[in-house]
Amino acid sequence: MDKTYSPRDIEQRLYQRWEDDGRFRPRGTGTPYAIVIPPPNVTGTLHMGHAFQDTIMDALTRYHRMRGDDTLWQPGTDHAGIATQMVVERQLNAEGRTRHDLGREAFIDRVWRWKEESGGTIARQMRRLGASVDWSRDRFTMDAGLSQAVTETFVRLHEEGLIYRGKRLVNWDPVLHTALSDLEVLSQEESGHLWHLRYPLADGSGHLTVATTRPETMLGDTAVAVHPEDERYRALVGRRVRLPLADREIPIVADEFVDRAFGSGCVKITPAHDFNDYELGQRHGLPLINLFDASAVLTDAAPPAYRGLDRFEARRRVVADLESLGLVEKIEPHTLMVPRGDRSNAVIEPWLTDQWYVRIAPLAAPAIAAVESGRIRFVPENWDRTYFEWMRNIKDWCISRQLWWGHRIPAWYAADGSVYVGRSEAEVRARHGLPAGLALRQDEDVLDTWFSSALWPFSTLGWPERTPELAKFYPTAVLVTGFDIIFFWVARMIMMGLKFMGEVPFREVYVHGLIRDAEGQKMSKSKGNVLDPLDLIDGIDLESLVQKRTAGLMQPHLAKGIEKATRKQFPDGIAPYGTDALRFTFASLATLSRDIRFDVGRIEGYRNFCNKLWNAARFVLLSVEGQDLGPGEEQPSLADRWIRSRLAATLQATRAGFEAYRFDLAAQALYEFTWYEFCDWYLELSKAVLQSDAAGAAERRATRRTLVGTLEALLRALHPLMPFITEEIWQRVGPLAGREGSTVMLQPWPEAVAGERDAAVEAEMRWVMDFVLAVRQIRGEMDIAPSRRFDVLLAQASPTDLERLARGRHWLERLANLGALRPLAAGEPEPEAAVALLGELRILVPMAGLIDAAAEAARLEKRIGKLRQDLARTEAKLANASFVANAPAAVVEQERTRVAEFGRELAGLEAQLARVRRLQPAP
Repeated sequence: MDKTYSPRDIEQRLYQRWEDDGRFRPRGTGTPYAIVIPPPNVTGTLHMGHAFQDTIMDALTRYHRMRGDDTLWQPGTDHAGIATQMVVERQLNAEGRTRHDLGREAFIDRVWRWKEESGGTIARQMRRLGASVDWSRDRFTMDAGLSQAVTETFVRLHEEGLIYRGKRLVNWDPVLHTALSDLEVLSQEESGHLWHLRYPLADGSGHLTVATTRPETMLGDTAVAVHPEDERYRALVGRRVRLPLADREIPIVADEFVDRAFGSGCVKITPAHDFNDYELGQRHGLPLINLFDASAVLTDAAPPAYRGLDRFEARRRVVADLESLGLVEKIEPHTLMVPRGDRSNAVIEPWLTDQWYVRIAPLAAPAIAAVESGRIRFVPENWDRTYFEWMRNIKDWCISRQLWWGHRIPAWYAADGSVYVGRSEAEVRARHGLPAGLALRQDEDVLDTWFSSALWPFSTLGWPERTPELAKFYPTAVLVTGFDIIFFWVARMIMMGLKFMGEVPFREVYVHGLIRDAEGQKMSKSKGNVLDPLDLIDGIDLESLVQKRTAGLMQPHLAKGIEKATRKQFPDGIAPYGTDALRFTFASLATLSRDIRFDVGRIEGYRNFCNKLWNAARFVLLSVEGQDLGPGEEQPSLADRWIRSRLAATLQATRAGFEAYRFDLAAQALYEFTWYEFCDWYLELSKAVLQSDAAGAAERRATRRTLVGTLEALLRALHPLMPFITEEIWQRVGPLAGREGSTVMLQPWPEAVAGERDAAVEAEMRWVMDFVLAVRQIRGEMDIAPSRRFDVLLAQASPTDLERLARGRHWLERLANLGALRPLAAGEPEPEAAVALLGELRILVPMAGLIDAAAEAARLEKRIGKLRQDLARTEAKLANASFVANAPAAVVEQERTRVAEFGRELAGLEAQLARVRRLQPAP
């Protein structure tokens, strides 16, 4: 093995070998275990959320593959209708053209070419992360097979009356000219105004004041609403007001939706341009006046003076005209939530338009029952409440989008307005007996991307064909997903799976948190805190990192601040940490929390962990080089039996972590065993056997076989989380341990061997370790060089202590670097000594002749003086009432903790100084 661990040299080489050898495909034997990847957008790149999620799915897949299951991790990408169309449209715009210049067919051909040239970025990045997906089954939601599944689903649902066409309000993007799902709308707080407008009563007896954040929509008002129990307005219900500027009379209605405390308690109702107003209008049979066209420009439905105006220009004109009529009572600053399209950043307009809908209630009922009955289990379980809340209040799903890229709706229109739905135009004509001469026009719209995604667990396995893969791997084992898409994807997959397969699509849903930065902030380009996982794997220099973070900002004015923050956070750029260090970091962060804080310091620590494992493997290989490791007479030492017992405990804890989706606990168990027990202790304990002339051949053989066997089992246990370094080391260690096979990923995951847990052995070795640590603590406190030997005496030793001393003397003397080690004789007085306690046992280090008492006293006095100054400063700060009142609570608590720590350290040093002074000759 090379002296140093270099992930760059091994990762891509190993992955290519695995892929070439077909290691990621199902083996055809064992219990089926399948995971479908949440399909990333074909336009996308691997961000930290993807990398975290892929690490979890790959760890599960590798773990179950090693446990003998027939594993399939199904990969694929989503066609991402809006995102992909925008990318290609921008290319055309840069050429001075639009998609309309090309026409629909040519534009779609252009998108396919772009997809073939540029759409594989995320797949290449997944390979860098070590994802063991079955690439031979890679799917794309616009593939022929998946497109057939989409058409089949639409037609069947339509035939059952579960898909219909209707005119309703939708989220409308006036820039992209398409309806959007709720997920594609980002609502954020913005500063605006609240206009208080006077609406005269129709009989001239007074007026009502309404408050609105969108005065331009008053031109489409069809009512004013008040709360039925509001005494101020109860007598006015049923009367009418004259709508200013529009010269129409509209009714005053009573509805419990009205918030009496908002504004005046009177609310203008515009059913065609507000979702709540639409519902209220339906309850009261109000007409709908559609003021805007697809670009949010006022139409002929508005009074003549405002036709052709953009909505925001219309707002200015309406307010000015109302002010001139004396009908603006007041204008107040107001903070409100503004919905914007996640792609265009345009303010979304609730717009009345003809769209296709899924009648969702009949599909939702069995999906609710599936979770209630336990056929699907959420992990953590509290997420089922979120699921139920949404599902029990679900509304019909708008599935049509006004785009060209996507699955075109399989509906055809005749000139007389008749609508025909079928799998193809030929089927439509045949089914309905339509003559060849009757012109039919296919619907221009495409389906919501989430429609095809809802079929993902079974369409990727070949449905509507009854394929062997569908029969074997459906339902899948678990869905790994973030909580942000429980509504939009998880629920819809459950509904569609039950509808078309008669079975749930997965047995469990593991809901993980969202990756945030070290301060808990959402990672976003505008904040300048985005981390590219590949930069953490391969490293990036500072200038490239700055350029990457400030390129393409939607708010260019933020660039200077982002550059400054980046230079402060990463003055030397980002070092290459390798894939395994990143994956182990993700696993250690995979708690049950909603928010996962990613600190680069963590990955640095796990890069050190990789180095520790690498160096341990080098030591083991050097220790057994040229030695017979085959079966033979063995005499395991206490240390050998201890590490086997601790390995068994670690394997039990790790397996429990995997089974409970507590990857953080699995990672913790493996880390602590590897670093503290195997590397820090057992490797040193093994030297006491292998480098001792007193050790016999059987004892040496046992230690060598234990070294190799423990390391080999540890590599198999670590492999699901750290595939590359474990494979590279296992190639050398596996054969020495008698393992057959060419890769660790197909080896059985190690099981704790029954009977290897030995509490007595663990207790005795704990005594040895605590003894060594106690002596090392004295050495550190007395500033005695590690290389210097000294004697140790034992007082108040019990029979058990003496027995353990006899069995463990050679380890104590070697690991603590001791000279003479003996118990005090009966009646022998204790010398002036540094003392450590191990239960009732007193461990004595005689100081006479061991230290220069005068020099040590001077060192301690200097240290005590400095500590007293620090303590006084901190106490003075806490005595300052202004500091305690105004500083953050965490800062005040930190200072109080420091006072306690200074006090403890001071007491220890003063006691130590007293002991040293007793060694000095009297003046």
